[in-house]
Amino acid sequence: MQQPRPYRKPPWPRQARGNEERVAHTRGGKALAPAFTDAGKGENARALIYGLHAVAEALANPRRKVLRFLVTENALRRLELGKSEGAGVQPEIVSPQEIARLLPPDAVHQGALLDALPLEAPTLEALEARGLILALDQITDPHNVGAILRSAAAFAVNAVIVPVRHSPAATGVLAKSASGALEHVPLIAVRNLADALILLGKRGFMRVGLDSAGEVALEEVALGTPLVLALGAEGKGLRERVRQNCDVLARIDLPGRIKSLNVSNAAAIALSTAHRRTGTEIGK
Repeated sequence: MQQPRPYRKPPWPRQARGNEERVAHTRGGKALAPAFTDAGKGENARALIYGLHAVAEALANPRRKVLRFLVTENALRRLELGKSEGAGVQPEIVSPQEIARLLPPDAVHQGALLDALPLEAPTLEALEARGLILALDQITDPHNVGAILRSAAAFAVNAVIVPVRHSPAATGVLAKSASGALEHVPLIAVRNLADALILLGKRGFMRVGLDSAGEVALEEVALGTPLVLALGAEGKGLRERVRQNCDVLARIDLPGRIKSLNVSNAAAIALSTAHRRTGTEIGK
């Protein structure tokens, strides 16, 4: 009778929720990525991007520096890359299992993985005073932030602002959930979100905080551009100083018995409302 194999500790550490990317991997003696810090921090910051949509958009983005491109034969056919896409990086044909070994458990890679450098984001001061910006207050779940970025790209949002602390890295799960939106919407990390709102207010932005106990329905707010919509984490909502630096706190009225939404769903509704109320101004 064959003896059971001894348990081997997996090569990734136990993960905290919203922080599942902090792991180093190697393949064939080459380091795929160093132990993760938040994207954009330090010389060794890297971004693992996986999933067909996220990989395709990253390869098509001339601003994205790709170091390695691991892909299965089937995924390479499905990507249908043009001549300009993936220029400068040679795809390495591997098995699905080889990619899976390089990622945390349950990562849905669809046979495609990039080891890349984080995108360089503009400074808050460099943003033009136009259109729409989102401000996310300590939303730590990378699935939620990725989904919000996807909606932001769909509604031509000019930037998404997050605090440096208590925000997920622009890599892995976030990039997969964003489905390529990271390549189109700048993700700007600031030291203090309330101070960022003060700066935006001085530059003429209308600042609307979304709050379930807001004094007025978002539909009733006379929205104008430039506009910043601020959303807080589920449960905690917006922190007090962030609330204090909003011009108005608005709620999303819901007709059903459940009066709360997942933050990414709330963001999509708010963006749709802002787009409808301000017309063609958004994104212009």
